[in-house]
Amino acid sequence: MEIIFKYYQKQSDGRCSRRSEEKSHRYSHTKPIGRQQFMHNGHLVYEWDQTLDEVNVYIKPPKILIKKYQDEYKKQLKPGEKLPQLEVKIGTNHLSVGIKGNPPFLNEELGGKVNTSESVWMIEDEELHILLCKMYKAETWTSACKGHQKLDPLAESEMKKKILLERFQEENPGFDFSGAEVNGMVPDPRNFMGGVKYA
Repeated sequence: MEIIFKYYQKQSDGRCSRRSEEKSHRYSHTKPIGRQQFMHNGHLVYEWDQTLDEVNVYIKPPKILIKKYQDEYKKQLKPGEKLPQLEVKIGTNHLSVGIKGNPPFLNEELGGKVNTSESVWMIEDEELHILLCKMYKAETWTSACKGHQKLDPLAESEMKKKILLERFQEENPGFDFSGAEVNGMVPDPRNFMGGVKYA
């Protein structure tokens, strides 16, 4: 199973070998709104996005971890061998993803704090989906994990705008903010106009 999650390996000191990458990939890739990508050595490690309440992390797991392919893999096992098991650990400010019994594929401090009792993970559409419930509603995360590429300034502004409009929609359910525009510098969605007055 040593080839599983092979593209994102840790150095012996537990830190990612990304110093040279940070120089040329300071910010997250892709479009202003939607899934952002964290790349390492030219390979996609995970994608992520966020809403008013949640941060979603998406990882493409090896097929051997996906239920619909496991019957075929079971035929290839030697006597006494078992299929590997996915292990996901969600802490208040830490995320670990890997194969049970092996060093984790992803073992990082999160970009913000989460409510662990409300955070879950699942495999759907052949993708590992980790749903992290933000501890501080309407907080804008600039990266899914600390030390990884941050949103570029345009993407961060667009993300703040999206979260701010989601907050307005939730606080004013009788109005439709789907076509609303925010001009000029986008304020902090969590603290604007007296701040979020709920969890």
